[in-house]
Amino acid sequence: MSLSCSDRFTDLLCAEDSNEVLSDDSPACSSELDSQASCIEESSIDGFIEDETNFVPGFDYLARFQCQSLDASAREASVAWILKVQAYYNLQPLTAYLSVNYLDRFLYSRRLPQASGWPLQLLSTACLSLAAKMEEPLVPSLLDLQVEGAKYIFEPKTIQRMELLVLTVLDWRLRSVTPFSFIDFFACKLDPTGTFLAFLISRATDIILSNIKEASFLEYRPSSIAAAAILCAANEIPNLSLFNPEHAESWCDGLSKEKILSCYRLMQELVVDNARRKPPKMLPQLRVSIRGRMRSSDSSSSSSSSPSYKRRKLNNCLRVDDDDRNSK
Repeated sequence: MSLSCSDRFTDLLCAEDSNEVLSDDSPACSSELDSQASCIEESSIDGFIEDETNFVPGFDYLARFQCQSLDASAREASVAWILKVQAYYNLQPLTAYLSVNYLDRFLYSRRLPQASGWPLQLLSTACLSLAAKMEEPLVPSLLDLQVEGAKYIFEPKTIQRMELLVLTVLDWRLRSVTPFSFIDFFACKLDPTGTFLAFLISRATDIILSNIKEASFLEYRPSSIAAAAILCAANEIPNLSLFNPEHAESWCDGLSKEKILSCYRLMQELVVDNARRKPPKMLPQLRVSIRGRMRSSDSSSSSSSSPSYKRRKLNNCLRVDDDDRNSK
């Protein structure tokens, strides 16, 4: 599906300055940082620690899923759809995480007419649209955003009204504190030489997104999730695998050793379990078939070179040869 540029920003309901939204104010982490820059970064992390509880659902949110007051399977399906759209358009990982953050905070504060079905799909679409407007330089149109197995297709005006409701419920606080606010800083703490920074950050990001569907992680604050993800990523590097997870508490003030260790153990179990059950990746073939509706020439050229097409062509040739021999 092509990315529509028409009316891309006209339906923006929040009035944030685009330069402010798209800027990255956190200083780079390297051995060349002077003491002043280091102090600025330390103070930023202290601020994130202080504010992070303001951007998560209430403490009893997880209990609502456990007592089935909220449908955990419906939430998991919505998050899975958000991740599919994020992969389809190659959106930022933070965009996907913010979408789920908005969804959880909304569900904690406001009950939908029904636990699943079209209301939850509409909420998921609105949350994803708002997150994309916060983080992406180019945002798919509201119609183009509804791809990858969306069960219901809503008119743009309907989504805009839902966006306004989400903004009202969240008190317009969209620039949330997330695990991505911490992972660069924690990676620098674990690997001060900077040798494995790129891998640590990339792998921790993958781990966070792969576990975002699990309601169990709603128990933990963003800082604990970020620290646990960095520790899990470090396990895959021999030079860093001997790091004692209990020492992660010293990375900054305000961290809870018990919460980090508990989140770390849960994350380890899920990472191992996901690695065992991970199916073969079929996303490229699915994306070709979907985009073929809009660009038939691209689809035909791609499908003609695919292994499945070659197998079909070979089988047809073999059948023709067999028919010729039988006729003779």
